[in-house]
Amino acid sequence: MIKVITYGTFDLLHEGHYRLLQRAKALGDYLIVGVTTEKYDMERGKLNVVDSLMTRIENVKKTGFVDEVIIEETSGQKISDVQKYHVDIFTVGSDWAGVFDYMTDYCKVVYLERTKNISSTMLREKNRRIQKIGVIGTGRIAERFMPEAKLVSGISTQGVYNPHLESGRAFAQKWEIASYAEIESFYEDVDAVYVASPHQTHYDYIMEALAHGKHVLCEKPMVLKRQQAEDVYAYAKAHQLILFEGIKTAYCPGFEKLLGIACSGTIGQIRYIDACFTKLEGKDKRELTDKKYGGSFTELGSYCLLPIIKLFGTDYNDIHFDTIQDENGLDVFTRASLTFPRGIATAVCGLGVKSEGRLLIAGTKGYIVAEAPWWKTTYFEVHYENPGQVEKYSERFLGDGLRYEIKDFLNMMNGNDKSAFKLTRSESIAAADIMEKFMEYENRI
Repeated sequence: MIKVITYGTFDLLHEGHYRLLQRAKALGDYLIVGVTTEKYDMERGKLNVVDSLMTRIENVKKTGFVDEVIIEETSGQKISDVQKYHVDIFTVGSDWAGVFDYMTDYCKVVYLERTKNISSTMLREKNRRIQKIGVIGTGRIAERFMPEAKLVSGISTQGVYNPHLESGRAFAQKWEIASYAEIESFYEDVDAVYVASPHQTHYDYIMEALAHGKHVLCEKPMVLKRQQAEDVYAYAKAHQLILFEGIKTAYCPGFEKLLGIACSGTIGQIRYIDACFTKLEGKDKRELTDKKYGGSFTELGSYCLLPIIKLFGTDYNDIHFDTIQDENGLDVFTRASLTFPRGIATAVCGLGVKSEGRLLIAGTKGYIVAEAPWWKTTYFEVHYENPGQVEKYSERFLGDGLRYEIKDFLNMMNGNDKSAFKLTRSESIAAADIMEKFMEYENRI
């Protein structure tokens, strides 16, 4: 008897799961399936699991391919399971190719080709369905999006569109999704769109996707003009569609905790905010070669403006920019100085000058400091007049952090608006307004 084992969450059991189990069973005579617990899913960064453990086990059994179901509770369990159950073949989907090669010391390892283009006809309860998302753009942020989306239950990446067809095909082949040469076909096959194209193309893609009735998650900066931001949000609201600006910091748990403490009165009345984000970018990268839409502030300014707008609000009295420019005229370091009715703030960002890169929130009773990379917010401290009085806080930040915004975007699509406060329409419009003022300052528009 040839024994085969595979593992998974199997949440919202769908056609892809069914086919994987079918092919796993065909590899041998006896199929064992390990179903993960909720606790283990959280530990490994899987978010938004909907079905209970018992429901997922029952759904796996209903496929008819499984001879035995076991529970996976820890990361080191696979090797002991293979030995305990005398397994001959370990198998998982091809999206995990290479990850479990270490298992070859204990049994044969087979990576099964991933099922592309999951059907909306699914094995499910209560009429729940997986939302199919399409990606526009194939750059670095789209590459980060793909593995993060896999870790959010209830969403499936359907395919990619890029007007540069070869780039689209290469991206699709790498991630085992569909590639679209015609954007109309792309819109027909998806429920939502993730816009990860260059900044200047965002507005047109957002409006086009909304016009096709699709929800939109767009990378920051969503748009570069206030009127454009007002237009896209008004259209989305009028057509009952979800529009999300993807500033990942806004959705991560640590940043939410930091804002809560800052607003609680712990450090008194907030009077000053200093947010700095710098990284040294290659001279040949788009950010430092695109003379109209590149540069430090358009690339990183959204992160630095986020805590300022969240804590001081959207109505500032005055704003002033100071920049250091490269030979081609692009800003490699920018400081935006803002005054508000309740305090002052600076947003500092750079692609060619390296600085400390911390977030400081100063109040009348103390201050909060989060060192770089504060935009991932895993740790921060609260300090008071007494230097010996320091409160320390920590929070997990999983992977690249995009899974948090994807989770909240998905929940909004499914009718749960509890995350809407994390980055509101008015806050996103205010950020676009500041971007526009910076572009005017630089004489780019």
